This record gives sequence, C-alpha cells and structure tokens, in this order.
Amino acid sequence: MLANLFRRSPWQIVGIAIGLLYGLVLALGLLVLLVGLRFTGDVEAIRDGMVVCGAFVMLGFLLVPLVFGVDDAMDPRKFAIMGIPNRQLSLGLAVSSVIGVPAFVLALVLLGTVVTWSRGILETLLALVSAVVLLATCMLASRVSTSLAAFLLATRRSREFTGIIGVLVLVMIAPVVLLALNFDWEQYGLDLLGGLSAILGWTPLGAAWAVPGDAATGSWGTAFLKLLVALATVYVLWQAWQGLVARMLVTPGREAPARQYGGLGWFDRMPHTPVGAIAARSLTYWRRDSRYWMSLIMIPIIPVLVIIPLNFAGIPLSYLALLPVPLMSVFLGWTLHNDVAFDHTAVWLHVASGTRGLSDRLGRLVPGLMVGIPLIGIGSAISISVYGDWTALPSVLGVSTCILLTGLGFSSYASARFPYPATKPGDSPFSQPQASDTPAALIQSLTFAGSIALSLPAIACGLLGVFVSPIWHLPALLLGVGVGILTLTLGVWLGSRAFDRRGPEMLASAIRA
Repeated sequence: MLANLFRRSPWQIVGIAIGLLYGLVLALGLLVLLVGLRFTGDVEAIRDGMVVCGAFVMLGFLLVPLVFGVDDAMDPRKFAIMGIPNRQLSLGLAVSSVIGVPAFVLALVLLGTVVTWSRGILETLLALVSAVVLLATCMLASRVSTSLAAFLLATRRSREFTGIIGVLVLVMIAPVVLLALNFDWEQYGLDLLGGLSAILGWTPLGAAWAVPGDAATGSWGTAFLKLLVALATVYVLWQAWQGLVARMLVTPGREAPARQYGGLGWFDRMPHTPVGAIAARSLTYWRRDSRYWMSLIMIPIIPVLVIIPLNFAGIPLSYLALLPVPLMSVFLGWTLHNDVAFDHTAVWLHVASGTRGLSDRLGRLVPGLMVGIPLIGIGSAISISVYGDWTALPSVLGVSTCILLTGLGFSSYASARFPYPATKPGDSPFSQPQASDTPAALIQSLTFAGSIALSLPAIACGLLGVFVSPIWHLPALLLGVGVGILTLTLGVWLGSRAFDRRGPEMLASAIRA
C-alpha cells in the first residue's frame, strides 16, 4: 500500500515526496538537537523539557485522528471476510502503523533520546526500553483513535461537529501562545517546566518520557515506578485495541438515525408570502447547515482573539469592552455576502418560478436581523456595564447598528451580482473550491471593508464622545442608524435589480465548482 502511493499522478507523487522530505528534515533536526543535549550538564532541565514536550506529542497521536479524522487505509472492517483470528489481526494492524511518516519521525526522535540519556549502562538500557514503550504507546494510541474516528464518526454531522470543536480548540490556543510569549521564561521558566513535569511524569502521557531522565538524576525508584505506569499504559491500549477490532469486525459503521419532523418548522411560523417563505428557508439553513453555524460559532470567538493581544499590549480593559459588539456586527453582516452561492443548484427554483428579486433580498436578511438586533441590544448593555459610563451607550448602539446594516447592504448586492463558487451543501464547511476565474478575494475584501468605511463617521463621533466630550455620543447614534438604513435600502434595491436581470448568470456562477 505504501508503494501504491507512488503510482498516482505526477503531481500527487511530488506532494508525497515533499511531505516525506519535510518529515525527514524535521526528524534529522530533532535528532541533532537531542544528540547535542547529551553533552550538556543540566540533566533535570532536559528531563523536564522532554517530559512536557513528549506529553504533547503523545496527546497529538491520540487526539488529532479523533478530532480531524484521517483516511484509514487499514480499517479492521476491510479484513472481516478473511477469517483472520482477532489477536493476529490486531497485532498485524498495530505493526502496520509503524509504516508511515509520523512513525518514522517519531522513531528517529526516540533514537535521539536514547543518545541523550546514554550516560551509563543502566541509563542507556532504560532509555532504550522507554523508547520502545513510547513507540508502541503512540502507535497503539494512533490506531485506537483512528479506528474510533472511522467507526463512530461515520456520519457527516458527527465529523463536522468534531472538526468544528478541533478548530475552536486551535483558535483558543492563540491566547495561550500570547501568554507564553509574554511569560518571563528567564526567571520562572525552569520552575514552570519542573512543576508541569512533576505532574505529567506520573500520567500515561509523560511517564515513559520521564523514566530515563529520572534514572540519570539518580532517582532509580521513581524511574522504575514510572516505567510500570508506562507498561500499564501499553497494556491497557493493547486490550482496548483488541476489543475495538473485535467489535468492528462484526459491526457495520454507524449511520445517522432518521429524524422525524413534525410540521413545517419555520414555514409554519413565518407569513405565507414570498418574503416569508424565503425567510423561513434561510432560517432553516442557519439552523441545520454546518456552513452557516460554523460562521455563527466563530463570530463570538473573534473578539476574544482581538481583545487579548490588545490587553497584553497595555490597552485598558474598560476601553476594550467597547469592541466586542462592533466586531461581531462586522462579521455577522459579512456572512451573507455569498449567500446565493450557498444555495448551489437550489437557486434555480427562484429563477424558474419568477421570484422577484426584492422578495429574495428581503427574505435573506431576516436571519441576520433576527440575530443581529438582540446581539446589539444585549451586547451593548453588557459592554457599557463593563466600561462604566452609560453615556457611551448611544455610540456603541450607533456604531454597531451602522456596521451591521451596511454589511447587510453590501451583502445583499454582492451575493446577487457577484456570487462566486462556495462550499457545496453537504460538504465539509472547511473546504473551499478554487475560483481562478472569479475575483473572490476582491469581493470578500470589498464587502468586508465597505461596511467599515461607511461606518467611519459614526466611529469618529463615538471616539470623540469617549475621549473628548460626551456630547458626541448622540451624533454617533444618529449617523450610525441613518447611514446604516440608507446603505441597507440601497443595497437591497441594487441587489433586487441584479437578481431580476441576471438570473441565469447568477445560477451559473452559483453552481460552478
């Protein structure tokens, strides 16, 4: 199967070769580093750093396949008709996991750890045993995690959910990285590593990494106890792997249960008019379609990613409390800028039935307004309560309203006049088709920057109200609401005209992959 990777198209072979080259360079670099650590004297610091880094490596082998999913070429269910005894099949599949770039890189790194701890005969033997245990642990963890992902995450909804959770975890790592960059490592770094190592060294994640280091520092009793923890971890993973293989051989992949729906949902609740029907369909999309709720999940996270770095830069939290609602309004209004393309082939119903562009434009605005109006009202009150001066409430309301309405206005026009290929319904929300003949990036940039540009007068008045005189807060509200309503009205009018004139062209652009 590994050889078959090189029997594909030339460009696929080039990509595989580049991946192998990157893996080899990374492995050799880490190997050189570990060999160099053999000749340094700070044994405890090396042990602590290796335990902490090693624990993250093992956690990666366990979680990455489960969260993001991988194409399991050695799925145990593929061998169900061959009659191989479970124990032999489990062992064969576990050994096969050693064939691959991750295992190759890990093996070279573990070889480097043996060199690092070769400070005596017993220390070298323990390092060698620990390296073998670590390789077995990581490979078994990877096999268990990969098979669980293929077995339990067979439905599209479950894969989307775990993928979104993984993205959220990665996004939320940003504040941790900023905290690490601002941490005084010179003064407190060794103490922090020592504390983490003391905890992780007794867990399945770090026990095997700590064994040779403890032996090198003379803590032989601790080293052997941690070796027992590492061996017990391998045993538990091996039993779990055998049980999982036995279960998968006699159980088909999990299928999504058929859901029973009563009534017509939003179609019962909305007015029975063209605008109401389109609004009901849009609200249904926002509730069920992962492409929409992925965007909605990210909207409240964006202010966190902006505020934390600014707070580290020294900006007072009271001023930063004024930012979340306008930031969320920017992205909420921008979310609809390619809404027609998200319909894909379904937009032909609007074109074929002669749906008026005005009805389409107004109906698609309903979800954004239903989310945006409560968000601005409640969020502004919370922001001002943290800021501490309620005279600034009109500015926050005006700026946020202006940004949301202008964003929806730009989106109403752009989604009808300049639709570009989008992720198809049912596909992963993380995929994005290439649009080489469409200025997709330009459309995204203009619709995003346009709402901010038109909101600059309201933003300027709001800043004057905060830093100069509260008298400017009322003009910020009036300007924001006025410019926002005017832009939204103009965008809906232009978008409806484009929808009426360019129905076939719009359909062709929306369904182009």
